[in-house]
Amino acid sequence: MTKIDLGKKKVFSNFIWSFAERFGAQGVSLIVSFVIARKLDPEIFGIVALILVFINILQIFVDSGFGSALIQKKDADDLDFSTVFYFNVFFCILFYVLIYFLAPVISDFYDKGNLTIYIRVLSICILVYGVKNIQHTYVAKNLMFKRFFFSTLGGTIAAAVVGIVLAYKGYGIWAIVLQHLVNVTIDTIILWITVKWRPIIKFSFSRLIKMYLFGWKILAANAIDCFFLELKNLLVGKVFSSADLGLFNRGEIFPKTIVSNIDLSIDSVLFPVLSNYQDRREDLKNIVKRAITTSVFFMAPLMIGLAVVAPQVIKIILTDKWLPCVPYLRVFCVTYLFYPIHTANLNAIKAVGRSDLFLKLEVYKIAFSFLFLIVSIRYGLMAMSYSLIVSSFVCQIINAWPNRKLIGYGYLKQLRDIVPYIFCALVMGAAIFGLSFINLPIGIILSMQIIIGGAIYYLECMLFKLEGMHFLHSIIKSVFSREKKNETIQ
Repeated sequence: MTKIDLGKKKVFSNFIWSFAERFGAQGVSLIVSFVIARKLDPEIFGIVALILVFINILQIFVDSGFGSALIQKKDADDLDFSTVFYFNVFFCILFYVLIYFLAPVISDFYDKGNLTIYIRVLSICILVYGVKNIQHTYVAKNLMFKRFFFSTLGGTIAAAVVGIVLAYKGYGIWAIVLQHLVNVTIDTIILWITVKWRPIIKFSFSRLIKMYLFGWKILAANAIDCFFLELKNLLVGKVFSSADLGLFNRGEIFPKTIVSNIDLSIDSVLFPVLSNYQDRREDLKNIVKRAITTSVFFMAPLMIGLAVVAPQVIKIILTDKWLPCVPYLRVFCVTYLFYPIHTANLNAIKAVGRSDLFLKLEVYKIAFSFLFLIVSIRYGLMAMSYSLIVSSFVCQIINAWPNRKLIGYGYLKQLRDIVPYIFCALVMGAAIFGLSFINLPIGIILSMQIIIGGAIYYLECMLFKLEGMHFLHSIIKSVFSREKKNETIQ
């Protein structure tokens, strides 16, 4: 077996482990959120979403772009990793002190009651992120994604027990707050035990500065992107009610969870792999193409199918009190469907070392998206939701544009590659929509829609001989037949 073949097998293996990690963790988290949502009101979820706005923004600064710099740097050693580790821990302490004293100000800004204690407790997650981040980067750099599987699943299960028990014992918002805190803490402890890397007692300002020259642009781009994503929650919570934000947020969580399972699995493996091929344009193009088509192959039927069966899903899982979130859920299904294009294109730009271009694109995208958001929010929450679809289409064109020259794979070529999958998914969606009118119990109808929809999409892909289906078959065959052998070789 050649070195290239072994490399491909290793990528496939790490993708499967990354996907299993995301699927297991997000699957458990989603089930837990269903259970807790049946017990708690939308307003409580809205309040937690408000608090997480600030924590999620600060989490971007925890990485400071150095994680990407370490992955992109070919010769990163223990001194590089240790330097970033100490830097991150120091700034996480500063961030926590900052948000601790700003908690009363944040609470007054929202005017939703006294949120100070909830903000201070939930913000402890920031301190944990400082310890976890470097281990996370080390695992990604070395393609050791099996470690993520055990750490993430362990943290998720522990948090699930805490969240459900507290919710059903009447602790309200504390059930969700402590669930988040336990999750990241247990995850970090397991990762620290299973990953043998430890920081050495050395620090290099010169190396930090060199990585900063690359990383600060990634940091700035990620911070801008995160700020905009959280801005919509902040505006909804400020302009509308906490219950509205709870419905809006719950409508997003379904498609977001599915996308996280697939897109983030590919993303976490894709950037390190692309970085290894950063000097080979044709290989970069082929890997990006494969990533986009494979992601859309999975996402198109899942997103379109979920949009069609949304009322049945909400009624069965969350009860009728959550039905008002259905329109938001459908909007987010369309928005998240095209995330693979964003992810693959941005990873290609980072891999070739163009963090300056990465930052410029983010500024352009946020300018357009912010304009759509501000104009649409005047016409209500639903109008603002539709503006997210428009923003998504504009942003995917912006993200793909540079790769027309960088790797010879522009937006029109990418669109041509994914249209067949979207067409098949739309045909499938139209077919299962008709099943909604059958006079049968809702559970039976939903089961029929899932089974028949999956069969229709599978047959369509086989009929049109789409590459994604054949690639899926090759991955499954490769992983299950060679996994044991690969582990021995590695």
